[in-house]
Amino acid sequence: MAHAAPAPGARPPGAPVPATGPHGAPATRPGATRTPDIFSPRTHAIAHWAVPICVGLLYGYWAAANRRGGGPITGWNLLFGFVTALVFVVVYAVVRQAAARLRRGAHALAWAAFWGVAFGFLYNQTGPSVLRSAALSVVIAGAVFVVLFYRYYTHEDTGPGA
Repeated sequence: MAHAAPAPGARPPGAPVPATGPHGAPATRPGATRTPDIFSPRTHAIAHWAVPICVGLLYGYWAAANRRGGGPITGWNLLFGFVTALVFVVVYAVVRQAAARLRRGAHALAWAAFWGVAFGFLYNQTGPSVLRSAALSVVIAGAVFVVLFYRYYTHEDTGPGA
């Protein structure tokens, strides 16, 4: 009995379905698997902005609480918290857009600088010296850099056309 040859690029019967990325693109490495994407593109679009805004509000609240040091909540304290949250979200969005276009080292450095400065600002609101705030910020930024550089180094797209 004669059988037709499979079409070029067709999967043989019973072969696993190739993994896809978050937007339906093929996986970056042959044999790579990804967890299933259970959320719709609309949910991802909402989360793209809702998560930074919620984190920014939390950050602003934290900065305002650090600044008042257990004292009464005032209008200026509330204003400080909301302005801090707004600045955090705007800078976060700028870093997210800029860092996505960078190579792994610069990408990790951009996020490390962001989180180091964010931590230093929060810590400085509690009243320590500027040198102590700067030193701890450098330590935090260094730790973030090491973790993110490792993550980007091990997950960088190395497939054809990269």
